[in-house]
Amino acid sequence: MEFMDVVAGREAVRKYDGRKPSEKQLEQILEAGRLAPTAYNKQPQRIFVLESDDALTKMDTVHPCRYGAPVVLLVCGDRAVTPDLDGIPTAMIDASIAATHMLLAAYNAGVDSVWAGVFKPEETRKIFDLPDNMIPVCFIDLGFRSPDYKGNPQHSKRNPLEMMVTRL
Repeated sequence: MEFMDVVAGREAVRKYDGRKPSEKQLEQILEAGRLAPTAYNKQPQRIFVLESDDALTKMDTVHPCRYGAPVVLLVCGDRAVTPDLDGIPTAMIDASIAATHMLLAAYNAGVDSVWAGVFKPEETRKIFDLPDNMIPVCFIDLGFRSPDYKGNPQHSKRNPLEMMVTRL
């Protein structure tokens, strides 16, 4: 698939049919997260694959937006391996870049996804027994859209480039 087709075609899916991505698809998605650029090449992204009933049940207590996805990635940044820049943890930025790579890779692999940033970070850290240096950044739901999911009509509505870009 052409890169711009991936970027334009990928959308947030908020209803899954319960089928899991294949191991090959999951590996492609995770590899894209591994290859994401990071500050100072410290590679602080840490991805937890939640697929057991126990892990998904725990996740449901801190994250209300699973939409029936059979696999969820908990994307974190390890603050212990990267510096903060002006008080902003680069681990959080790097984990966000990795998450974006994985969302695009999922679409390219034929897997639907949604970035879910609605969750309780402190409770997430506790429930998954994460150390204090681990910053939960987002959950990424993975699976295949339910046949009755209509999609978001706002998906293709985009502001013109001129509203976003200023040349100096």
